[in-house]
Amino acid sequence: MNHRFLTFIVVAMLGAIHSPAGFAQQPTIAPTGQKSAAPPTPSEAAIRAESEAFVAAFNKADAKAIAAFWTEEGEYIDASGRQMVGREAIEQDYSEFFAANPNVKIQIAIDSLRFLSDSIAIEDGRAIVDPLPLGAPGVSKYTAVHTKVDGKWLMASVRETWIETPITRQSMADFEWLIGAWVAEEHGNQSESVYSWVADKSFVQRTYTTTHADGTKTSGVQLIGWNPVQGRVQSWSFSPDGGHASGLWSPNERGWTAEMIGMTGDGTPTTSLIRIARLDDNACVWQSIQRTLGGVAIPDTDEVVIKRQSPPAASQPTER
Repeated sequence: MNHRFLTFIVVAMLGAIHSPAGFAQQPTIAPTGQKSAAPPTPSEAAIRAESEAFVAAFNKADAKAIAAFWTEEGEYIDASGRQMVGREAIEQDYSEFFAANPNVKIQIAIDSLRFLSDSIAIEDGRAIVDPLPLGAPGVSKYTAVHTKVDGKWLMASVRETWIETPITRQSMADFEWLIGAWVAEEHGNQSESVYSWVADKSFVQRTYTTTHADGTKTSGVQLIGWNPVQGRVQSWSFSPDGGHASGLWSPNERGWTAEMIGMTGDGTPTTSLIRIARLDDNACVWQSIQRTLGGVAIPDTDEVVIKRQSPPAASQPTER
């Protein structure tokens, strides 16, 4: 049995949208002991607004509008190392891309935004397109250099990098380890999760019920399985507020990480990076970091221990 793979499965199934066992459904409220994130500065808000506008233009396949986000002599270096300089070349490249990839959509997660001066900023982030590109599975990361020109923030340089995350399909027998009940607690909330096979053992489904500190209850569902077209493990989460998220998973030295992108029930975009470390066959440690809500950074979660729920002890016969 591949325990490294199973560790990943536990975390994937225990995460409702970016949170363990259905916890933290209101990410704007910082957990105990954490400080709320500071509001963005006007410059940061402007760059994040430009990012949202870029996504809107991309999803409309508007190459001309996309090129306008660069400076006149801005450069774009794609993941293959090709360099396009100037808006005309960038527009042409995107036009060809959209012609070859109709109906493609994109989501962007900004991981960091650093200001070197009042007129220069560096943005690091991740991008996920749907449908996903053919070839080896991986994650598209980018670095963008922003400069302020006549009061408007524009991109002077964007460099993309494709980081491969090779994962081979595992025996479905590995999923058998998950079937059953698990439990987790966090800040007075308790969640019980039940895992079961669905679709003739093509997927594992997790259903959970969370009892909050105030006594109210919420429930949600998550699916995880192998995406044969892209050759990778993928998860889909659906939370009680109507929100949803998808995750692409990669192994690391301690366990697994997942690049999560989704939205809340009211349409606010969310992103996070989930980390998992296996303790033993019956427990693991979960944490969500690099979280954003509506493009604004929010604090990391605490580490949470998730445990397999022990079956109730068998009753002993009464002696007479």
